[in-house]
Amino acid sequence: MSLPAAIIIAGAIIAIALIWINRPAGTLPSKNSALPQPGSGTGTMSAVTSEDHIIGNPNAAVKIVEYSDPSCPYCKTFNPIMQRVITEYGPGGSVAWVYRHFALDKPDENGDILHPNSGRQARAMECAAALGGNTAFWAYEKKWYESFPSDGANRSRTLDDAQIAEVAKSVNLDPVSFNDCLASGRFQDRVDQQFTDGINAGVSGTPYTIILTPSGSKIPLPGLTDYATIKKALDIIVSSVTSDSSSK
Repeated sequence: MSLPAAIIIAGAIIAIALIWINRPAGTLPSKNSALPQPGSGTGTMSAVTSEDHIIGNPNAAVKIVEYSDPSCPYCKTFNPIMQRVITEYGPGGSVAWVYRHFALDKPDENGDILHPNSGRQARAMECAAALGGNTAFWAYEKKWYESFPSDGANRSRTLDDAQIAEVAKSVNLDPVSFNDCLASGRFQDRVDQQFTDGINAGVSGTPYTIILTPSGSKIPLPGLTDYATIKKALDIIVSSVTSDSSSK
């Protein structure tokens, strides 16, 4: 990147920090579903590849990586915000959304589990992708967060399985193949690996969003971030990319 573009990106990071610090009370909730024992992340994160679930241009200059838990009530609230982001910025090809699992179904030192069904819910999303590709994954993901009750994190496995099946049906997945996939546990390693990657990236709760800039900088937005803050960041970063391209 040119020096001017790099300066603008740095300015975006500073602007986000100032928005966060000076926000009016109650306008920018930083709530999240926290780990029972927050990890001491190294700040490293696996690179985005074709193996990721991406909506928008896979080669977009700006990528928003979200670590999410399907049982998290704050992730449910955050999901339409990200849907709005990709609706506005996705068609131009400059911004893409990357979804990664951070299922909080791991026991703490006392054996307590925050979201006991979340790992199975995450595997159900992977089964949707296995059966219907990227389109089915994102259709399932959207329908899941729309229909999941805000107070459903600790509901019974029976009720949870009923919704998993209903969402799969609503996005036209073959029920037999879907149930076989889910019962096999074939995506447990993938879900666990993404959880570990989140820990390494510094994630300690959900939702946790990281904006990847063209220069490789990572801008973390922990917790339930509002649309205005994300838009402010993207407008600065995307405009810098456009300006840098036009100057060449």
